[in-house]
Amino acid sequence: MHTSPTQAVVLAGGQGSRLRPYTDDRPKPMVEIPGTGTPIIGHQLSWLAAEGVTDAVVSCGHLAEVLQEWLREADLPLKVTTVVETEPLGRGGGLKYAAAHLPEPDRPWYATNGDIWTRFSLREMAAFHEERDATATLALARPRIPWGAVETDTFGHITDFVEAPPSPFLINAGVYVFSPAFTELLPDLGDHERTTFPRLARERRLAGFPLPQGAYWRAIDTAKDLTEAAKELAAQRL
Repeated sequence: MHTSPTQAVVLAGGQGSRLRPYTDDRPKPMVEIPGTGTPIIGHQLSWLAAEGVTDAVVSCGHLAEVLQEWLREADLPLKVTTVVETEPLGRGGGLKYAAAHLPEPDRPWYATNGDIWTRFSLREMAAFHEERDATATLALARPRIPWGAVETDTFGHITDFVEAPPSPFLINAGVYVFSPAFTELLPDLGDHERTTFPRLARERRLAGFPLPQGAYWRAIDTAKDLTEAAKELAAQRL
């Protein structure tokens, strides 16, 4: 019988330089989605709890005390522990350090980047991961290209203009399911996407879960992303 993970790591240590001035006095995951009254990490924790997660470890870095204070005062739907790197460990090292504080190290776990706003079934992704006997599974998104595209015929005539078309490529959506054995494969220092992931891919132990059709996903990297997220939220309410 399939059992979904009940623990997760949220990577919330980035400086968010492209989101300035919003990130001058707060870490990136503490930036509020306009019109919601809730920072990005608040939406993430609510989503994780709705998907059956009971324990989350939040890895802090830039202006960690601001995030920790909000977590202490917020009415959270799950238990949250915070960890702070005393020195930069890189993405892989930071993930390994945070994973060491999970309550059940011998059980599967989710991880998510702290700047992702999304909604889809993590339980379905966990079942996908288990069915493929994967060591790690990445959620895959197909974002819209931020520019208009031009279509031409073979002779060079322009036949159409397409505003913000979907990318022809799938990308890493920043949401993961990991088996217990994955933690030991992470580097103590460095980037797992340059070491651990390529190794698992060569060994056919890395799976990719395409986000379901119609699932909402957006990475909040720039002020424009905040504006677009607010527009999309307003459209959903209508």
